Amino acid sequence: MVIANRAFIQTSAEQIKKETNNNKLTEMYTRCMENTLDTTIKIRENRLTFILTGDIPAMWLRDSVCQVRPFLFFATENEEIQSMLVGLSKEQVKLVAIDPYANAFNETANGAGHQADMTDMHPQVWERKYEIDSLCYPIQLAYLIWKITGRTEQFDVAFMTMLQSIFSLWQIEQHHETKSPYRFERKDCVPSDTLKRKGRGTETAYTGMLWSGFRPSDDACEYGYLIPSNMFAVVVLDYAKEIMETFYPNEKKALEKANTLRNDIQTGIEKFGTYKHPTFGEIYAFEVDGLGNQLLMDDANVPSLLSIPIIHYNKKENELYQNTRNFILSEANPYYFEGKFAKGIGSPHTPDGYIWPIGLAIQGLTATDVSEKKAIIDMLLQTDAGTGLMHESFHPDHPEDFTREWFSWANMMFCELVLDVAGFQMTNVLAK
Repeated sequence: MVIANRAFIQTSAEQIKKETNNNKLTEMYTRCMENTLDTTIKIRENRLTFILTGDIPAMWLRDSVCQVRPFLFFATENEEIQSMLVGLSKEQVKLVAIDPYANAFNETANGAGHQADMTDMHPQVWERKYEIDSLCYPIQLAYLIWKITGRTEQFDVAFMTMLQSIFSLWQIEQHHETKSPYRFERKDCVPSDTLKRKGRGTETAYTGMLWSGFRPSDDACEYGYLIPSNMFAVVVLDYAKEIMETFYPNEKKALEKANTLRNDIQTGIEKFGTYKHPTFGEIYAFEVDGLGNQLLMDDANVPSLLSIPIIHYNKKENELYQNTRNFILSEANPYYFEGKFAKGIGSPHTPDGYIWPIGLAIQGLTATDVSEKKAIIDMLLQTDAGTGLMHESFHPDHPEDFTREWFSWANMMFCELVLDVAGFQMTNVLAK
């Protein structure tokens, strides 16, 4: 058993029952928490933690952090959870060292995954789709472990080496057209699984922001500057600066590099990342290219524009965020869908019209009105197709039509929303 002391699940379930008086909700919360512990988390003999995404036998840097976020609420008083989290952080550092351009990895160098892709593959890499957020999440996890539990052994020499590797890559990807060695092509696939222009992606101009080949959905970017992921980079660069100032005080050049990157990206977002919408006012664009093109939409995967308060880029009450949120949760967003049992955000990654539980959870977590949070929970309870678990996406008129029967990230985003309604908020935990 990965975590033997699971009293925290029962205790939190009792609080959820007290707050909501909903038996099904309490049972689904318990089942999702147990499912992640029993089916996805593997603590190896070297005490490093490998986390399967679910029905794919690989670990995503992004998903693995999102899969453990609810456990952070209980980590302060549970040393088993702490050790599991530190083990995950150290595992992520090892994987980034193998290839900082990769998004998903095998447990060993077994050659599984997309080895036929035309890019510089390694046998331990499952997939080498470069996504900015894949490098943000390991920094965020290490920072949250420190701030919530006080544990600091993740900040070793290897961690500092990872930071330097990330900063160097990001400096290169500010100048993707002229400096980047990264290319990615996949044969015999849907267009969103490969990059145009012989693997370089659509043309971009310098903006100060970071180029990204793919989105957190693993779909190719239409335009190379993905705004929510650049926002996330700004946030974690601030985390990195605080980490270096505290644990690596002699790394002056790296600190200066992080500060320059952060300011360049922020300036780029402010200059290129907004759009004056005739209905909603000034909003954030989803993607831009620095050449005048903008894509107005949002995707359920995180980081997203809807998740801006979750990644701590801006507060829920911010006017620009609220304008953007109103746009996202309207038919003006091409990936907002409504049906008999649910309404919410989907993704071009899944069938047209399908809604994502992850997107619904983010909507609930960013809502300022408790009634909106509870309405979303009711939608999720009605659309589990009798499985007691979340799926990747589902048809809002026919919830029995869904994608991915086993998707741990969705399960844990559901748990985080349920915990939020019961009084558990990440901001409160960080403030302790």
